[in-house]
Amino acid sequence: MNDMLTLTTHPSIAEIDPAVWDGLGDGNPFTTHRFLLALEQSGSVGTGTGWQSLHLTVESDGQIVGAAPLYAKGHSQGEYIFDQAWAQAYTRAGGRYYPKLQSAVPFTPATGQRLLARDDTARMALLQGMMQVTGHVQASGAHITFCTEAEAALGEAAGFLPRITQQFHWLNKGYASYDDFLAALSSRKRKDLRKERARAQGFGGTIRHLTGDDLEPRHWDAFWEFYQDTGARKWGQPYLTRKFFDLIQETMRDDILLVLAEQDGEPIAGALNFIGPDAIYGRYWGCTEDHAFLHFELCYHQAIDQAIAHGLSRVEAGAQGDHKLARGYEPVPIHSLHWVQDAGFLKALENYLDQERDAMGQEIQALADWTPFRKG
Repeated sequence: MNDMLTLTTHPSIAEIDPAVWDGLGDGNPFTTHRFLLALEQSGSVGTGTGWQSLHLTVESDGQIVGAAPLYAKGHSQGEYIFDQAWAQAYTRAGGRYYPKLQSAVPFTPATGQRLLARDDTARMALLQGMMQVTGHVQASGAHITFCTEAEAALGEAAGFLPRITQQFHWLNKGYASYDDFLAALSSRKRKDLRKERARAQGFGGTIRHLTGDDLEPRHWDAFWEFYQDTGARKWGQPYLTRKFFDLIQETMRDDILLVLAEQDGEPIAGALNFIGPDAIYGRYWGCTEDHAFLHFELCYHQAIDQAIAHGLSRVEAGAQGDHKLARGYEPVPIHSLHWVQDAGFLKALENYLDQERDAMGQEIQALADWTPFRKG
């Protein structure tokens, strides 16, 4: 690679050739050009949302060799790695925390590549580039969330501070069927889950899996109603616009699994999943009727069924949720990177994160002891 690398920021991912962008990634659906473009074209990010696109590319000899999704943020919403306390402390110390730079997939707490490149030289250039851009746009710092473990190690070498948080993932240990998975659980937990699934599946209707051309506008109309209800209860208002779902129907329907519960042919609940090369990602759920355990069935058990059937290594079912533990989802560390321009605040942040990592390691170990798997 030529030693002369050129950094460029882009106010829209539309400026970047989709084939070039996707050619640098690993197929994760959330970092594809089409997903990030749908967020922009639908107005889910952009003016008035607090997420302003500022995607970063690195060029060598006129060819893009590295890229990163990057946003100038005016708040800390829709990130799932919480830094609001940092923002308050920064403000009390006389600084201005916003805008900040965020390398992330908006509203998507799913681990994946953030430094899209074929070698560490380009990845390091992206990391250093984020620091440079921070100064140019007068942001307080740069943050890279839900990155891979390898990226976290590289970021630490570049001067970012590593942070560990935690999620629950279902891990496929070579199971041939759901019953094979149940056999790995303690007897009592096995019985509990069988009863739970029977109760959920007895809601009086049918459960359908829809992907690709089986998805129709009426299905998205129903899911939009579910999503609005859940979003209103969790966030005050939904992050995504209705147009976003129309766009992903056009460009990503083969990457989507929509699990619907129907009564008399009418959807009453649904769970939206995205399918990656080696994982299924549960993203949104909603309902218009309440039925016992139906949420767990559509969001967790059906996703496990799909992962086993298609030989996928894991199910990532989103942020938080201790209730996932009883359903075979295990605690796993989640990586992020953080850097601020102010040297004094950076040192204070380093001390805080050192203590937090120790506490998080203990929490993950304690949660692992409570998994439903047979001990020994």
